[in-house]
Amino acid sequence: RNSELLDMLPARLALPELIAIVSKSGDEQLERICRDYLPISFGRRHGDPSRPWNHFNIRLRDENNGPLLSYEGNWRDIFQNWEALLLSYPELTENVIAKFVNASTVDGYNPYCISKQGFTWTVQDQDDPWSYIGYWGDHQIIYLLKLLELSARFHPQGLSALLTRPLFSYANVPYRIKPFDQMLASPRDTIIYDHAKAEGIARRIARMGLDGKLVLDAGDEVYQVNLLEKLLVPLLSKLCNLVIDGGIWMNTQRPEWNDANNALVGYGLSVVTLCYLRRYVCFMQQLLQDEGGLFEISCEVNEWLTGTAAALQGICQQLEAAPTTPAFRLQALRSLAEVASRYQQAVYQDLPFSGKTQQSIDQVRQLLDDALLAIDHCIATNRRDDGLYHSYNLIESQPGGLAVSNLYLMLEGQVAALSSGAISATSAAHMLEMLFKSDLYRQDQNSFMLYPDRDLPGFLEKNRPAATDLEAIPMVANMLAANDRRIVERDPQGNYRFSAEIGNAAELQARLDDLAAEYPDHLDGAQERLLSIYEKVFNHREFTGRSGSMFGFEGLGCIYWHMISKLLLATQEIFFRAIEEDETAATCKRLGGLYYQIRAGLGFNKTPGEYGAFPTDPYSHTPRHSGARQPGMTGQVKEEVLCRFGELGMQVGGGAVRFEPRLLREQEFLEKPAEFRYLDIARSWQTIFPPAHSLVFTWCQVPIVYVLGGQAPGVQASSGIEVSWRDGRQQTIPGSVLPQPLSSELFRRSGRISKITVPIVRELLFNAQPA
Repeated sequence: RNSELLDMLPARLALPELIAIVSKSGDEQLERICRDYLPISFGRRHGDPSRPWNHFNIRLRDENNGPLLSYEGNWRDIFQNWEALLLSYPELTENVIAKFVNASTVDGYNPYCISKQGFTWTVQDQDDPWSYIGYWGDHQIIYLLKLLELSARFHPQGLSALLTRPLFSYANVPYRIKPFDQMLASPRDTIIYDHAKAEGIARRIARMGLDGKLVLDAGDEVYQVNLLEKLLVPLLSKLCNLVIDGGIWMNTQRPEWNDANNALVGYGLSVVTLCYLRRYVCFMQQLLQDEGGLFEISCEVNEWLTGTAAALQGICQQLEAAPTTPAFRLQALRSLAEVASRYQQAVYQDLPFSGKTQQSIDQVRQLLDDALLAIDHCIATNRRDDGLYHSYNLIESQPGGLAVSNLYLMLEGQVAALSSGAISATSAAHMLEMLFKSDLYRQDQNSFMLYPDRDLPGFLEKNRPAATDLEAIPMVANMLAANDRRIVERDPQGNYRFSAEIGNAAELQARLDDLAAEYPDHLDGAQERLLSIYEKVFNHREFTGRSGSMFGFEGLGCIYWHMISKLLLATQEIFFRAIEEDETAATCKRLGGLYYQIRAGLGFNKTPGEYGAFPTDPYSHTPRHSGARQPGMTGQVKEEVLCRFGELGMQVGGGAVRFEPRLLREQEFLEKPAEFRYLDIARSWQTIFPPAHSLVFTWCQVPIVYVLGGQAPGVQASSGIEVSWRDGRQQTIPGSVLPQPLSSELFRRSGRISKITVPIVRELLFNAQPA
């Protein structure tokens, strides 16, 4: 229906021009497709292709050997990499956000993989042990948030313009989350694969193409909603799993960001996600600060919103009135989760939404205010006595209540706490100093492990139930007397042992069920006691996965370099926040010193002997028994790109860039003139000759030349930023901020600016050396 408009378009045009043209067409379906489009080559190749979820193709050429715009990767990895990409292609930011939210589901989660051809999900296959289904845990919160923050910095009005326009879709993934009571009874078995729904989606794809994977309306068009609704749904999906004092309940059958803790799914509570949720809530408060009146929202989502808001209000009132108890935790979780359950069961239909209604922005603000109060209470509860934070906790359902217990110290929780915005600059500095004194610090690598190293008992040492516990169960004595060793046996030394053929409590329960006919008089009293003793011996509830059992691949004694770079970035964020909030010079210097102390532990600062590999190559991890392992384009590279932009001092806000390299050190500047060769936007190699006491890099393929002034001998600081235009003009801008129109030329990669020269006052640089 838009063929005439499309035929009028030139063969090649800038993406913002395309958006401007189609937005005037009045066809919101066409605009959705164009806002979802990404002209990107190459998505994600993980460093560990042995994992089945990392089997992706790198296709740079088509069948005629022409350049191909094609990308694919798993959800969390492709979007985290695009965060770094967007610093050099900021005009794509809102399109990446559209790609993200258009493929998120009605229940607030994301599917499995993203590609130019859309998205895919894990298909249940009884013959494939890797095909267990589920939703990844926290990625739709922190990765979406990072994209939103970029948009707010580069395009301050970009999100506001989309908040109330129905240009976004829902992914139609054939999963069903079970009702709350079923989840509570069996928290590791919470999602059903709906085969009938999957077959219906396949038929729609065959009939109408890839839009058949999206939720449709009664007219067989893609059901479209505004951005505000799409941002509220993942928030609500996390709030409905909020366990007071504990964190966000990990109950969607997939691990959190950190795969090494994947065994926590079901009984695990994530303080990590809780911290990122806080940052998300604060961002939403800022985003809606100047918004008012009513907005359109799907009727079922509105019921979920109002029900959650009412439940949160009651929870906050009780938090202020009295200390929390196990009974209150269960009551609070139930009040949130049952609202979500009603919503979920309503929208798992072929036509999930009955229509749209109007809601007040003030209702959303109230929800955000109460959510922040409850989240801050939980974060404060998870502060340890040493000033560090718990990362994951365990939930245990008891008669009439929920108990919460803490797991061991983990680096991931410290990164999340620092990133949350809940910690002051001075508290952050104390946290970082305590990290260097903690069991997480590995002195030989001058860096941090994911978890404290420890010695694990062997199976024979562990599998020793107390004789007094078992001898009190008549059924055990009867079985041993009959030489029946299906449950318990005794070794030659007289020690009791559970049968080595039993792998977990579920297998023990199945074996007890098989014994019902043989031991009818004793089984009823024995089952619960045997299961309790089994858990007491093996403590499977606290088993975290690789972090509790392995010695490589993010296991015990292991440094995971991506997490170190995330710690580095979080520290940098705190450093710049301290400057913005006028913290004392001593606090800022202290934070900066800690930043470089963390950086000193990274590979490129080491010899090959120390690192165990080429120091400039990215590696996934360093186990305690060897050098760096598992090469590949890991997440560390992405965080390092972000950190390097910060060190160079490019602070973007309000659509303008401010050059303020407060973390840059004088040792990086040239001692004498040099030659600098770069590839410009027109794909031509160019050469410039920076002078002594300068530093050069490119941004959006435009060379930025820092020239050091102040006390450097013989060097005078310029009066302002000098912009060199492609047509030969020179323009001087007073101060350190490139105004929004000129910044936009840079961000749009227009090619009109050929060089930017920035005077840097020597006294501005960070010259403190690592402790």
